[in-house]
Amino acid sequence: MVKLEIFDTTLRDGAQTEGISFSVSDKCAIVKTLDEFGVSYIEAGNPGSNPKDMEFFAAASHLKLSNAKLVAFGSTKRKHVPVDEDSNVMALLQAGTPCVAIFGKAWDLHVTEILRTSLEENLSCVRETLRSFKDRGREVFFDAEHFFDGYKNNPQYALKVLEAAAEGGADVLVLCDTNGGTLPLQVYEITKTVCGKFPDMRIGMHCHNDTGCAVANSILGVQAGAVHVQGTFTGIGERCGNADLSIIIPSLQLKAGYQCVPGDLKKLYETEIKIAEITNLAVPNNKPYVGESAFAHKGGMHIDGVDKVSDSFEHIDPCLVGNRRKFLLSEMSGKKAVLLKIKDIAPELTKDSPVTAEILEKLKELEHRGYQFEAADASFELLVKRIIGKFIPHFGLNMYKASSEFPVPEGENSSNAMVKIMVDGKAETTAAVGNGPVHALDAALRKALCVFYPELASVHLIDYKVRVLETGHATGSRVRVLIESTDGHNKWRTVGVSTDIIQASFAALVDSLEYKLCMEEAK
Repeated sequence: MVKLEIFDTTLRDGAQTEGISFSVSDKCAIVKTLDEFGVSYIEAGNPGSNPKDMEFFAAASHLKLSNAKLVAFGSTKRKHVPVDEDSNVMALLQAGTPCVAIFGKAWDLHVTEILRTSLEENLSCVRETLRSFKDRGREVFFDAEHFFDGYKNNPQYALKVLEAAAEGGADVLVLCDTNGGTLPLQVYEITKTVCGKFPDMRIGMHCHNDTGCAVANSILGVQAGAVHVQGTFTGIGERCGNADLSIIIPSLQLKAGYQCVPGDLKKLYETEIKIAEITNLAVPNNKPYVGESAFAHKGGMHIDGVDKVSDSFEHIDPCLVGNRRKFLLSEMSGKKAVLLKIKDIAPELTKDSPVTAEILEKLKELEHRGYQFEAADASFELLVKRIIGKFIPHFGLNMYKASSEFPVPEGENSSNAMVKIMVDGKAETTAAVGNGPVHALDAALRKALCVFYPELASVHLIDYKVRVLETGHATGSRVRVLIESTDGHNKWRTVGVSTDIIQASFAALVDSLEYKLCMEEAK
């Protein structure tokens, strides 16, 4: 396998995403996660741009990395200023990283109109800056900024910039599609030309996603001869984002015969989730390889095909990237889908079992009323257990009520709730206040149940969604409430439907706590 270098710039280019701001501890956590996954280089920031990045580089010097090298990022020296007197260059040196990434202009328009200097002066800045770092023992990446636009406008000058970087001692020449506007076949042809002009140099790719082609451009760049790929692990970055490494790496390693990281890719899903959580972003369900729906099947024919021959409707085994196959249930589902979904709950059922037909009919009836079980596996599992007689309620609900008061004094809760439950013939009545009636009911129910089931103290809601199902009925419409719960280790979703939003919410809450108690029993 041809070995590639994976260069992650989540902490530098990713930090330029709208709404993203990493703390120093965030950066350290992402560095550890990327290192454990096995990327080659981690570009961690621009020490000359802000005090936080300098603080990070000081903290990062104590990190023990197994696979990755840290990279500090900065520009070539300013025009007419000696290298040793340029403050940004000095800041890069003070960062103390074994590698530096230096960007310089490769588009003549930027040289004359943005830097307002001569083409020759720009070449001198590139050459002298890189030589200064090489003389100090650094591994140097030269990011040829706007290279593809520069090449399309003036190919001779764009190549001269690369020549100046090579003369300055650059270890890697990185071709940047900074504006993200170059299309894949153009990237392939230009990269192939560059690889032919510099056969002894490592050529890299740095693509932005402004035409939605950053992943394709990066892969075609590699197929044209590049051996170094830059991007961010979740695809974040300036404007429309950077090339997404969580898609590029498995595509190249599993499908094209390149080695991107040491070992297998079974940590890919876990790594994506960790970085997304630190970044405070949700992973899109339909994201290739690592999305929750990447290997989800809903159509009856698809489910039947995957069950017989997985390759019939899956391009890879989800286990290869640490993800899992999902069979989704809806009114379109057939008996095969139901059997595959419940095989762990009721392995004794067959396609011809009357109970299988009963489950399918109940499923379709509830979906028609507005339930959506494909996003609420826990509620579906409880439904099946009720039908086949394997569910024994852990508590009975005698009564609940909630009320709200307005206006609300500052600093006080707006709602209160009362709940009465029965467990093994013993009654428990509790009350609680909350920030709204659902919050108050949630608190009261947990308070009552924890008397009998203290393990429920670890359960809390992490997501709550409401969907209006009958918009023509205005405020009298039926609503579907979907909640996601966790105990710190597991996550599960439950659903409730009613014309009363409080009743729908409470039904989903009850299912959530019942499911947790069922999990405890299974242990």
